[in-house]
Amino acid sequence: MPRFSANISMLFTEVDFLDRFEKAALAGFKAVEYQFPYAWEAEQLAERAATYGLQTVLHNFPPGDWGAGERGIALLPGREADFRESVRLALHYAKTAACPCLNCLAGLRPDELSEADIRQTLLANLRFAADALAQENIRLLVEPLNAQDMPGFYLNRSAPSLELLAKVDHPNIWLQYDIYHMQIMEGNLMQTIQKSLPRIAHIQVADNPGRHEPGTGEINYPNLFAFIDQIGYEGWIGCEYVPAGRTEDGLGWLRPYLQRREDDG
Repeated sequence: MPRFSANISMLFTEVDFLDRFEKAALAGFKAVEYQFPYAWEAEQLAERAATYGLQTVLHNFPPGDWGAGERGIALLPGREADFRESVRLALHYAKTAACPCLNCLAGLRPDELSEADIRQTLLANLRFAADALAQENIRLLVEPLNAQDMPGFYLNRSAPSLELLAKVDHPNIWLQYDIYHMQIMEGNLMQTIQKSLPRIAHIQVADNPGRHEPGTGEINYPNLFAFIDQIGYEGWIGCEYVPAGRTEDGLGWLRPYLQRREDDG
């Protein structure tokens, strides 16, 4: 049975961030995830999750200087010290919230750098992060993003991302598979998910076009969720979408899964 987490960076934005934990719990979620928690104290976030009986299952490493256009620094030569500090900070937040997974954004490909320099830096940084997280029993995730929403992002398809994981050659590095991004870039979702399943540690969902809730676009989510369950995926499925209206009004797609889990529970 699929398990869904609320990405409260994108859901329940009708209220302030810290109030979204309560909104998620009231909607029936048992877990939350978020993108960049660093504007709040780690202890604040852990306390909110505990208060409402929520598990925190995922967040990202700091992305660098977002305002200056950075979308991850793992591939940038000369920024290794900054990257290691980002790992340290992300680990502090994850350990405080008992969060089992951290996602590393590879970053945008700099035009002035060679592929060899980018690759060497990225591999070394990912090996460092995979080892540091393994010591805390936390999984390192890497996510490909679509080239329409994130032009120039280094990873944008499943196969090259899996090849990168193989090159890192560490048991503690995994794929974060975002259905919305991969529908745009490659489609063929069921076959790709099944092929990638041994390395997938987290799945995220949104429909296409629009990145709204399942059921608003072209993806047959009921069939896809049934298939993901059938092939034995046991991780969380993160609801990382932009609600088409008020968040609660767009949760009709989710209620049958929450009810079935309660009935099975």
